[in-house]
Amino acid sequence: MELWNWLVSTLRNSPELAIFLSLAIGYWIGNLKFGSFSLGTVTGTLLVGVIIGQLNIDISSQIKSIFFIMFLFAVGFGVGPQFVRGLANNGLPQALFAVVISGLCLASTYVIAIIADYGPGLSAGLLAGTQTISASIGLATNAINQSGLSTEAAKAQLDDIPVAYAITYLFGTVGTGWIIAFLGPKLLRVDLVKECARYEKEMSSGEPEGGIESAWYQYVYRAYQLKTPHFIADKTVSEAENYADGRIFLENLRRNGKIIDFNGDTILKVGDIVAVSGRNETLVEWSNKAEEIADQELLQIPIESVDVIITSKHANNKTLLELTHVPQARGVYINRIRRGSLAVDIPVKAQTELHRGDIVSLSGSKKHVDSIIKELGFADRPTSITNMVFVGAGIVLGGIIGSITVPIHGIPLTLSTSGGALISGLIFGWLRSFKPNLGSVPSATLWFMNSVGLNIFIAVVGISAGPTFISGVQKVGVALFFWGLLATAIPMILAPLIGKYIFRFDPAINLGCCGGARTSTASVAMVAEASKSNVPMLGYTVPYAISNTLLTLWGMVIILLLT
Repeated sequence: MELWNWLVSTLRNSPELAIFLSLAIGYWIGNLKFGSFSLGTVTGTLLVGVIIGQLNIDISSQIKSIFFIMFLFAVGFGVGPQFVRGLANNGLPQALFAVVISGLCLASTYVIAIIADYGPGLSAGLLAGTQTISASIGLATNAINQSGLSTEAAKAQLDDIPVAYAITYLFGTVGTGWIIAFLGPKLLRVDLVKECARYEKEMSSGEPEGGIESAWYQYVYRAYQLKTPHFIADKTVSEAENYADGRIFLENLRRNGKIIDFNGDTILKVGDIVAVSGRNETLVEWSNKAEEIADQELLQIPIESVDVIITSKHANNKTLLELTHVPQARGVYINRIRRGSLAVDIPVKAQTELHRGDIVSLSGSKKHVDSIIKELGFADRPTSITNMVFVGAGIVLGGIIGSITVPIHGIPLTLSTSGGALISGLIFGWLRSFKPNLGSVPSATLWFMNSVGLNIFIAVVGISAGPTFISGVQKVGVALFFWGLLATAIPMILAPLIGKYIFRFDPAINLGCCGGARTSTASVAMVAEASKSNVPMLGYTVPYAISNTLLTLWGMVIILLLT
């Protein structure tokens, strides 16, 4: 008993330990798998925080503000390129679809809140849980604090938020996945596997026999000694590389026993030994006019694998097939393409378009890889250094803009510092897709800002609400669960039909658009599994970027509508 009292006293005197205890246990519970389902780290951290909160631990609200504003900047930064592309380019239909669906999510929650006579706190938690948009809790919290309610009334509303969130989140996650992945194809009346196979076939139009990867990496390496005059000898390297119908590429050159540097104007001589890459059928002719030899040193050509972030206007909106005709694409192999803030994999097909912000994993000879990098964008080589001038300035600028209050009919309207940071993140993320040297923000840093930033905020919410949480669940639990079921299901049942009949989306990507418009990565992963294809991911990223921003802002909007 003395040990327990000492532990409780320590947590009360050092609340930072309570936060990290919530994170440690919350991440562990959240990552446990029950079949294909897991609670997720946010829900796990909230529930653990609520339990620890029964010890009546007092935590400064400033901690929430610091980590939440950091989280929102990272959210905006990650989706910035897709957000702007959706508004400005060929992603506009998907962007408009996301606006419609996120609007339905808000409307269904608001109408149910009115019918059930829920206050701002329960309504905000209902929105966050049914639409699985944890970030909206922060903006709802700010809006309640600025709503003019008394301190006691505001505290009561704030304590209701995690209650409603916890009760409705489970079906918000599982129900959305089930509706989109299993009910969705029935609503659309399609065979999803066949539709995705058909779409992949259309995307493969123009591919060589070996697939689009072979179009980028069609070359073998051989070493030859030049013995026949005027075949390649007596020509410049540039002339030699353009010999015959199929191009070949000189990778290394040995002259008089030494490997030497060369350029396009270097004249080749009889007796030179060259390392050549090219199509196997093109090199067959060399076997008759040059002697193939085993020169292991000459064939030791540096190979590199690197992730390239697309920033070049020459590559933006170009298909992979179009880019295979770029001279710099020679000798380079595409391993994968990732898109969006969650870096989802999209198909590597001939008609796959590259967009600014995409991450393309390449491998090939270092010389060729360096050449194509300049054509595509910049190499995202591993780094552990974050440009905090860039990050700090972005958060401050956004926060200052968000702090501006505009009174309309006596109601003070403001984005708040958190909302400003979200908008600033969108702008800074978009700018960096054009000017990558603006600031380095490694993926590990973004993960920390996104995941840990949000979960520290959620841990504090749970700990602070702990003393009143159980009574809140007892008061509204069963009824709120069923209202939450409706708030989750209505937009998701309508979404595939809206995508089919109004936006005319292809059946193969329709459900990906639906999952993106509800920011439900798990549901799209279930669709991809059911369809045996990652084609649905092509409809995911633009709607996700738009809805992730709007649904977060709805946390503030629903409070304004109800106060």
